[in-house]
Amino acid sequence: MTENDPSAHDPAAPRHPETGRQAVQGGWAGSPYGDQAATPESGGTPQYSAPEPSYHAVTGADPSYAASNPWSAQGAASGQTQQSVYPNPNPYAQPGTAAYGTPPAPPAQPKRSGGKLLAGVALVALLVGGIAGGTVGYFTGGTSGPVGNALDAPKPAQQTGNAPAGSVEAVAQKLSPSVVELQVSGQQGAGEGSGFVISTDGYILTNNHVVEVAANGGQIQAVFQDGKKAAAKVVGRDPTTDIAVVKVDGVSNLTPVEIGRSDDLRVGQSVVAIGSPFELAGTVTSGIVSSLHRPVRAGGGQGGQETVMDAVQTDAAINPGNSGGPLANMSGQVIGINSAIYSPQSASGGQGQGGSESGNVGIGFAIPIDQARRTADTIIKTGQAVQTYIGAQVTDAPQGGAKLGAITPGSPAEKAGLKSGDVVTKIDDRNIDTSDTLVAAIRTRAPDEKATFTLADGRTVEVTLGGQPVPAN
Repeated sequence: MTENDPSAHDPAAPRHPETGRQAVQGGWAGSPYGDQAATPESGGTPQYSAPEPSYHAVTGADPSYAASNPWSAQGAASGQTQQSVYPNPNPYAQPGTAAYGTPPAPPAQPKRSGGKLLAGVALVALLVGGIAGGTVGYFTGGTSGPVGNALDAPKPAQQTGNAPAGSVEAVAQKLSPSVVELQVSGQQGAGEGSGFVISTDGYILTNNHVVEVAANGGQIQAVFQDGKKAAAKVVGRDPTTDIAVVKVDGVSNLTPVEIGRSDDLRVGQSVVAIGSPFELAGTVTSGIVSSLHRPVRAGGGQGGQETVMDAVQTDAAINPGNSGGPLANMSGQVIGINSAIYSPQSASGGQGQGGSESGNVGIGFAIPIDQARRTADTIIKTGQAVQTYIGAQVTDAPQGGAKLGAITPGSPAEKAGLKSGDVVTKIDDRNIDTSDTLVAAIRTRAPDEKATFTLADGRTVEVTLGGQPVPAN
């Protein structure tokens, strides 16, 4: 025997702890790897007992051989071809082909039950991804149990009972039977809007701009929640406040709304809007009161001050077709009539009939119900609306406020001593910053009410507001 004889046995050479073979250059005596040269990393140092390979169920790496996982992010990034660390060929390869290249003959491994199964499971997990990941956990975690499927679960109990008081659902249940869709047509066109029942015998409150196209010889059809239809006619309307009353024929025992009050509304309180936006009858939306006493030009007055209203602003979604429908508090009481939306793509803020108004942008306006109630009552009793006025022309003052122009002889303004050129800055406790604000503040009040006007020069004047019939047209 010589030092260069690889088959020479040295009694002092270390022996394999399990097989009893002695180490030789490049391997163990009698090992299938004994004819191979040592790798550069090993430097030819004899390899002693290594821990039995432990395959990692996630990476598939064999720590005993320190081989990089060919499916790992590092292996993919290197772009190098790596041999498999698995002792068996790829079970998914074609017959007669190597699994990942031609591996060296595998070393003899002590038999261990479940080892091949676990390695195979790890391989499948790498190939098929997340689906088999659960399978790996099932086998390696040793847990089991029945498979749950939501589709196999029984349906929950059917909802019964009334909606919770103060909920949007409860408001919708209370008001929806009283809300109608109004389909109108006339010589100038056709359209649709909304309205709500205020009497059992068929009076319906809505916007003037919803029905004005049918005011002179046109047709109006009311469509109720249950699908029933009835012809309607205009009783009276007020373009200056955008309020109208119509009455359906041949019906009885209708469900009127409960009318609330708007003088005690608070910014931030919840509200619900119901109507027929884009002909989608019975649409319910909710939001809050965003602002109060917002002067808004509305209806069909071509942007003139004759259509200014003192609006309740809301972010409840209202769109063209919601016009004339109710805005209600969470008790289901109507506190406003939805009339207009802020429409940045349109020259006017009105909505409802015709035009090219944009959709909801979260800024809608409703006529306060206190004002609408007074106007509707007058229309039903007399067939004509009455407008509150002071009898003076008005424009915006350069320094803020409303500047009075020509004063009508014998008018409430003249009787109170107001003069052309006076600038009104306040009515009672409400600040007046524009002419629209002054008009809105006057029209929201009733005729014969007394109001204190504060002028820019510091004077105060008490004015008894007047009332005049709105011409029918």
